[in-house]
Formats: sequence, C-alpha cells, structure tokens
Amino acid sequence: MNRRDLMRLRRLGAEARGAGSHTPGAVGPSDLLRVHRPGMGSFFEIRLGARLLGAVELASRALDRIEALEAQLTVYRDDSEVSRLNRSAHEGPVEVEPGLFDLLELARAVSEWSGGAYDVTAGALSEAWGFVRGPKRVPSDAERADAMARTGWSKLRLDRARRTVGFETPGLVVNFGSIGKGYAIDRAVDVLRGHVLPTSALVHGGQSSLFALGSPPGRFAGRWEIALQNPSDPESPLGVFRVRNRAVGTSGGAYQRFEAEGRSYGHILDPRTGEPADGPSSVTVLAPTAAEADALSTALYVLGPEAGRDLVARRPDVGVVFVERGPADRSPRVVAMGLGPQDFASS
Repeated sequence: MNRRDLMRLRRLGAEARGAGSHTPGAVGPSDLLRVHRPGMGSFFEIRLGARLLGAVELASRALDRIEALEAQLTVYRDDSEVSRLNRSAHEGPVEVEPGLFDLLELARAVSEWSGGAYDVTAGALSEAWGFVRGPKRVPSDAERADAMARTGWSKLRLDRARRTVGFETPGLVVNFGSIGKGYAIDRAVDVLRGHVLPTSALVHGGQSSLFALGSPPGRFAGRWEIALQNPSDPESPLGVFRVRNRAVGTSGGAYQRFEAEGRSYGHILDPRTGEPADGPSSVTVLAPTAAEADALSTALYVLGPEAGRDLVARRPDVGVVFVERGPADRSPRVVAMGLGPQDFASS
C-alpha cells in the first residue's frame, strides 16, 4: 500500500542531513539527527536528539529490525514467512513466529471490530485488481467472484496455544500491506526503548505512518507536531496533531489509482464487495500503536464518518480525523472524532 505524503512532519530544530553528517557539539540540545533507509516500497526515517549517546548506531539497529521484518512479511519474495504461509496453511496448521501470530490476531480483531471493512486476507482481491504485481486493471465478474471466494477473515484459523495458523480455503492470501508498515515501526520503537539511556524519537514510514516516542528533545513534557496535509493545497495544512507516546496512521485513495473506461479506481478495496472503496480524501487515526493506527485508518476509510462514528466511540484510546472533499471553490471539510484540543487543532 502506498499512502505516502498524506501527513507532513513539521520542522523542529536544525536537522542533520544524513547519518554521517553530524558533528558532535555543532548543534543545540533540541536539534535532531535524521537516519533513514528505503523499505517496504517507501522509506523509513528515525529522528533522534543529535546529542544522544550512540544515536546513529541505535537508529541503525532499529532500521535493521524493520529490514528483517520486511523480509518476513513481504509477498514479493517466495522465501518470506508470509509467502510460505500462503502456500501451505490450507493444507493444515502452520506454526509461525510469535510476533507474526500476534499481528494476525490484531488484524483479525480489527476485521471483527469493523464488520469486515478491514481484512488482512484480501490479498487475492488486490491481486485480481493488479495492485500487487500489476498491471492495474478491472477484473472480470468471474475473476472478482473467484477472489471473493478466497477472501474472508472468518476463514482464518488461529490457535494461540500452539501458535499455528490455518486457512479454511485454498488460495486465501494474507497480505500485510495495510498494517505491516505500522507493525515494523512499533518493533523499531521497541529497539529505541531498550536503549541504555532514556530516548525520545520520531519514527515514520513514508510520512503516512509514525510513532512519537516521548517528547521532542529539549522540550520536557512537550509533544511532537505533525501537520495534516491538505489534498487541495499541500502548502496549506488543514491542522496539526500533537502526539507523545502515540501513533498516527493515515489512509487515502489519491495514490495508486488508475483510469479505465472513464472511471478512476483507487487501491483501497472494500473486502465486503470486492470493489475499490469510494472513501473520503483521507482518514488519520491516533492510536496506541502504529499497527493499530494503520489498520484502523484503512477500515475507517472504507466505512466513512457516519458508519465509523459508533465504532470510534467504542475505542476511547483512539482519535480520528476525516478529510472530506469539498466543492471546487471550497476547502475540504475536516471531521474530528475522539480528539481533544491537546491532540489536534484545525487550521
């Protein structure tokens, strides 16, 4: 899933331009060091206080963790653990790595919470529409029906005692494109939390998924500020999120689109219908973890603000901002739920 540039990280202090460009003593205590690396079809960046002892080595270890998780979760490599699971889980239960099992449990919980608007088993649908390996296309009715028959979170059998995964249906395809980036960020944050010194950091993937650990360097009890992108005018943000020890995830349908016979189709599919969802411009979720923020933003993009309102009310630890398309001569409409003024301020 490509959801980049739906959020913009606000500039905070002087920033080193690469892992090797920092000179000790050259910047103040509120300055940030940026260490980044490509991954998961996008890029990941970690921002740490430039004066933190061992900052570059720490950030590099966190990015190594992300790289290892990409090798585990990708469907683009036949030797990944997820690819092996997709090939064999219909034949019988398959034991998986503990973190992968936990991720599948979380994905299934979001599917149940959303009534199937989110579904990690919708990989066959993404393939039918050409959003995995291409070419992007409108599948025939028969192709869509076949993919729908091989989709459904209720067909996923998870046994926590044995840590095994089974598929009820041959050809079911688990694809973590809508949650894997956030999960990788969470595990990178685990590395940062394990540092010998108290650490604050901002970890983001493609500017659509992030976790804010602690307060910005030099700002005791402060919050990281994240600007909400305006789809109509990228230079005029619609508001600012203020986050600390919390994740932010954004989904939008403006990216990875294709045109066919005069219609535009986005890459976020409604697993209940097998069709691309006609959602708002974007949905941004604040949640305890980046994996939850990613999955919930996808589910709420499919559901929309009216259907999503009651679901959001059940999660007091979650806040949501919908950006709905406005008329040609007006700005988009911002609908916030479950957020206080300390969390989000509209422009």
